[in-house]
Amino acid sequence: MLRRILFWLALALVIFYFAFPLYWIVISSFKTIADVTRATPAMLPFVDFQQTLANYSSILLGTNIESETGVQAAASLGEFRERLLNSVIISGISTALAVGMGTLAAYAFSRFRIPGEGDLLFFILSTRMLPPVVVLIPIFLFFSNLGLRDSYLGLIILYTSANVPFVVWMMKGFFDEIPLEYEEAAMVDGYSRIEAVWKIVIPEAIPAMAATAVFSAIVAWNEFVLSNLLNRNYASTVPPYLNSIVGVGQVEWGRLAAAAVLFVIPIIVFTFLVRNHLLRGVTFGAVRR
Repeated sequence: MLRRILFWLALALVIFYFAFPLYWIVISSFKTIADVTRATPAMLPFVDFQQTLANYSSILLGTNIESETGVQAAASLGEFRERLLNSVIISGISTALAVGMGTLAAYAFSRFRIPGEGDLLFFILSTRMLPPVVVLIPIFLFFSNLGLRDSYLGLIILYTSANVPFVVWMMKGFFDEIPLEYEEAAMVDGYSRIEAVWKIVIPEAIPAMAATAVFSAIVAWNEFVLSNLLNRNYASTVPPYLNSIVGVGQVEWGRLAAAAVLFVIPIIVFTFLVRNHLLRGVTFGAVRR
């Protein structure tokens, strides 16, 4: 009994440690400027402070709010919806491309004998060893010469290139767990290689593809440096916008919290929609009857 009590107590402390920042952001998004900046923290809604939707209306509708000192946000209000749409388009297309191309490459590495396979896999992995800030200047000059700055295509190419190595390594491990006998039996029954892959292997790999897509989408969704450098005027995403929500003399914490809550909702919804596939990922390698 003592061990069980200690276990649940430790689990509750861990959950509180990770969940409290999310709770604080959510309640801060409903606070007025006076409540969010006062010396004594307001912890409980309806008890310590009165809720307001002014921050959300400011972000979504572009309505202006001022503090008692007349401080206004430096960011252009009403841009959030456009930035959010840009994030959805860029992250969605880049994730789909990365998962599609990475899955095909991973299948090839898993099923065929490729000369220098180990070296090629290491080379693919090495592309993720350098932080993006190291190659900022070459990318900036390269995109400027090709006219890819301030465009959807530029960031889609970058995020796809960054996620493909991760997808290849993740999916190769999953394909290795799928018995080769599935495809051989299908081809004996008259299926071509492509038909066997499409009708037998891909349905088995959907949980792995869903899990990989979630991580790839998170990388593209949260990326800040490249978007802030390359797409400052057009097709800019939400992370640079969050950084710009500051006031003349103080940070607009209420607006920043509201924008952060709205920004995290789409990725949570996407993860929720593929939750069944994520749970089924543990069944890889099981033989169906």
